[in-house]
Amino acid sequence: MSKVRMLIPCFNEEDVINYTYKELTKVLAADSELHHYDYDLLFVDDGSKDRTIDMIKEYSQQDEKVKYISFSRNFGKEAAMFAGLENSQDVDAVIILDGDLQHPPELIPQMIEKYLADGTDQVIAKRNRDGEKASRKFMTKCYYKLINRFVDVPIEDGVGDFRLLSQRAVRSLVELDEVQRFSKGLFSWVGYPTETLEYNNQERAAGDSKWSFFKLLDYGVDGVISFNNKPLRTILYFGIAIFGISIIYLLVNFVMILMNGIDSPGYFSTIFAVLFLGSIQLISIGVIGEYIGRIYYEVKNRPKYLQKDTNLNDKTSSRDKVASIQSSNREYRDNSKVEPLHHAMRKPEERVPYQANREDREELEKEEKVNQARRIKEMNL
Repeated sequence: MSKVRMLIPCFNEEDVINYTYKELTKVLAADSELHHYDYDLLFVDDGSKDRTIDMIKEYSQQDEKVKYISFSRNFGKEAAMFAGLENSQDVDAVIILDGDLQHPPELIPQMIEKYLADGTDQVIAKRNRDGEKASRKFMTKCYYKLINRFVDVPIEDGVGDFRLLSQRAVRSLVELDEVQRFSKGLFSWVGYPTETLEYNNQERAAGDSKWSFFKLLDYGVDGVISFNNKPLRTILYFGIAIFGISIIYLLVNFVMILMNGIDSPGYFSTIFAVLFLGSIQLISIGVIGEYIGRIYYEVKNRPKYLQKDTNLNDKTSSRDKVASIQSSNREYRDNSKVEPLHHAMRKPEERVPYQANREDREELEKEEKVNQARRIKEMNL
């Protein structure tokens, strides 16, 4: 019997978590009996300041299908999703959804049905934007056009974290051991067979969104610079273009001086050039600083989250499985190396005794000279 896990990141969701738990339980209890699969709910509390984790613990005491992981502080939604995936390598599939019911639980049976029927590695829920404000639609459309120019993998409008992932996809995502994660891009990067379901935009059941304008802006910047160095190349090309424009401007002014005999005044052009080039330099420094900052966070190699509490039976099994997967991958790469065919490039089976002592080396040299003299004598005879 297949087992499907609901992965629900939570942060200060005490106003809505009760609705979420009841709705998920109602939908999954009926569908699991119909399609013969097992399920559980894994809530990842991202350092909530309210009663979110206390309420989840109460559910877990009444319902053995409720699991939870509690962080020591707020590490962000990306860390919460990674923790859930890292601790979900003992199930057949994982469905990621928000804890505010903006991801409709009614769509979950369709996602599981497609997975059970075809074994699809990713069943994606795509949100349409019917009913949204025109200004928000316009800004969102511009954002996705911009981000798709700067990333190497396609990122669709309306496609977020709400999706089903097979165990193969889960393990691939866990192997991507990045500190600064951008899951929208990582989901596309791992690939695998994918199917899409559409749903209408949903309002929060209760409470307020935790995503402020600046958090959304930071997340957008993460998406632009997480996958390649195209922003740096864009700055390079822009610098080349400005250099070309400056040469043309210089030639035009030189021709005007020759024709008019006097230098043309350039106060406005001088001020404009200084301000324009200064702003470009500041933007360039900022982009370079973002890349350097990301390198700084990666090389520190700090854990993505700190776990305060959990009721998962085997707390270390998932980490051990990850280590085992990475070890097996390294062994495969080592064993798949092809030895060079040319004998001169092959590694010697025995090391040359360079570390032998002086007497041994001298003895070897004497024996070699004796053998060489004997061979020369035999050739002369």
